[in-house]
Amino acid sequence: MFNNENNIFNIASQREFLELSLSIFNFQAIQNPVYARWIKLLGVDPANVKTLEQIPFLPIEFFKTHQVVSSPIGQNSVQFTSSATTSQVPATHFVNDISIYEKSFLRGFELFYGKPSEFCILALLPNYLQRKGSSLVYMCDKLIKDSKHPLSGFFLDNINDLILKIEQLKKTKQKVILIGVSYALMDLCDKGMHLTDNFMVMETGGMKGTRKEILKSELHAYLKNGFKINNIQSEYGMTELLSQAYSLGNEEFSSPPWMQFLIREIEDPLKMRTDHKTGGINVIDLANVNSCSFIATKDLGKINDNNKLELMGRYDNSDVRGCNLMVGDL
Repeated sequence: MFNNENNIFNIASQREFLELSLSIFNFQAIQNPVYARWIKLLGVDPANVKTLEQIPFLPIEFFKTHQVVSSPIGQNSVQFTSSATTSQVPATHFVNDISIYEKSFLRGFELFYGKPSEFCILALLPNYLQRKGSSLVYMCDKLIKDSKHPLSGFFLDNINDLILKIEQLKKTKQKVILIGVSYALMDLCDKGMHLTDNFMVMETGGMKGTRKEILKSELHAYLKNGFKINNIQSEYGMTELLSQAYSLGNEEFSSPPWMQFLIREIEDPLKMRTDHKTGGINVIDLANVNSCSFIATKDLGKINDNNKLELMGRYDNSDVRGCNLMVGDL
């Protein structure tokens, strides 16, 4: 086990982030068999890694085919799985210490929004509630419980109940967060649901095959027009990570101090971009210390002039370069 877990959530400078990142990298380069094999196949000597840009990032696809762990899987470990169609293989994330995940998402939420007890939290996550192992449902369940508000809760097919609660809350000054998947929020919009100033709408992405995929800017315009509000917020997280980034508006994502983004070249995934142009998103999530903290996602994005992350879309299969190096080799 990594011995400095408490330091992860007390980072106060970029220097501290770098030092802890290198410490966790060297730990995982030894203790994580899948990551160690990837590093070896790339011909990287961990002793020569001195900067964030030199750290090898593990392609996220390996969570579908391997146990990506840096400590033994115990009896109390939790398995989070991604959503997948019948033709897809879901990703599995083994979390040995669920308290680290809870600390990460609670501190992250408080950093950007405040204490959950200040809010009524309405979670519109139908496709996530219909399966087991969703890390998003786990997070929302904890936030709902910590809110201690009698109207907080999950909603699946009981949209009429949600509408009734929204109408009740519109008559109060209670701060409300309505968090939901994109298509479900669009469906709610289509029912003519107008919101008031005490509501914040947070989309978590995902059409899940129910609607045509659209740009985030188009989605936000649709939701703002439908709900008659001026701002849509976003949560950016994934099954394979233990931390989330948030956009409080303008589709710009900020991360907590223990999480950072780098952008890699599309044609050369081992090379980092140093400009503000679009590339593949690499994530450093130091809370993911018992798995892998350095993940190359299949999302496209860029770091803008404000040093914030903007999501630009997803790789299609033809865009992937260099991620098949270990297939059949591990």
